[in-house]
Amino acid sequence: MVIITKKLKTFEVVFHDPTKAFYSSGDKVAGNIVVEVSEVTKVSAMRVFGIGCAKVEYAKGKHRCREYIEYLKYEDTVYLEHQPRDSNGSVTLRPGNIYEYMFGFELPHAGQLVSSYKGKFGCVRYYVRAVMERPSQPALQCEKPFEVEEPLDVNTPDLLAPAAGTTEKKLTCMFIPDGHVSISAKIDRKGFCEGEYICINAKFENTCSRIVVPKAAIMVKHTYQANGRTKVLGEKLSVVRGNHIISGMCDMWQGKTIRVPRLKPSLLGCDIIHVDYALRIYVHIPGSDKVVLELPLVIGTIPFNDFGSRTNSMSSQAESLNTPSSSFASLRLPSQPPSYSNISRDCRIDSPLTPLLVDYDADDEGLFMRAPELWYPPPPAYSEVDEDLRQQGPCSSGLLNHE
Repeated sequence: MVIITKKLKTFEVVFHDPTKAFYSSGDKVAGNIVVEVSEVTKVSAMRVFGIGCAKVEYAKGKHRCREYIEYLKYEDTVYLEHQPRDSNGSVTLRPGNIYEYMFGFELPHAGQLVSSYKGKFGCVRYYVRAVMERPSQPALQCEKPFEVEEPLDVNTPDLLAPAAGTTEKKLTCMFIPDGHVSISAKIDRKGFCEGEYICINAKFENTCSRIVVPKAAIMVKHTYQANGRTKVLGEKLSVVRGNHIISGMCDMWQGKTIRVPRLKPSLLGCDIIHVDYALRIYVHIPGSDKVVLELPLVIGTIPFNDFGSRTNSMSSQAESLNTPSSSFASLRLPSQPPSYSNISRDCRIDSPLTPLLVDYDADDEGLFMRAPELWYPPPPAYSEVDEDLRQQGPCSSGLLNHE
């Protein structure tokens, strides 16, 4: 922010590193206050303030709810080097010169700051304010904001722990029981960063007479608190959709993915503003409310690093190779492949009902019914060749066919 008056050509705050995107706890915020005047001006003092605060303000009926929390409060008086002062301590600034007041201060240590945030009813804001005090004249001021982003590592044990849940809804049609719709879902961890993929394993079961559609979405919830009142705003960020499930059928999601879009990290440590993320897995049911299951998510700044898990996996494989029970012959011979009859994605439930309604949702582009095919081809022939016998001669080689 630059303020220009009749007596000042320039009055602004400039950081030493203007390309720096954000600051974190313990970083130093440094820069200059640049002043250029158009006529002789006396400055009695130049004060610098480092300010950081969280604000919430919204209307609740006839009441105006306001709340304020301070996270950073720095104040200092800066001086010009090699510049003569008057008897009262003031400095005379003359046209044709550019004056620079240097300032610098360190941000508090970790745990005392909250990341910058800007929402509909509140914000967490940090800025540097310069105040020029002049004898017998009103003070002038200018401000320069800066971003604060506290590091949030998703590799902590709590965020690496899986999240799972189950929910079910019983339906009725004209006061007659109409079966149920159930969801069971699990994700491998709770912490993610921008650009990572969330892997979803879920099972959906439909015994009602309607066609249902499973979906998953990343949700964000903004919570504002002021004067003992709470205001909550929810938003759907990205959605993936599964195949429709007709009556008497179930469906499985095995490793279905949804990408984390560009998001601000979860806002932690603020008492009046909360930003929480969740993975919502739900089933749209025509003529009824959705069945919803939410699993908690935390969006961090330090991405997942699976180096440790991969190292442990390689170590365990190496140990298994060194055990006496592991022979070269047993390692090189493949195991018998599974039968196709053991592989099932859609499975029919006992006593299926006739579909009555067709799914329609505002964010869908349309629905096409297609009966699932439950016929599986026979498994292919499987053969094993004993390399030791082959080396003895072509007549002694054995071929085993498993139908």
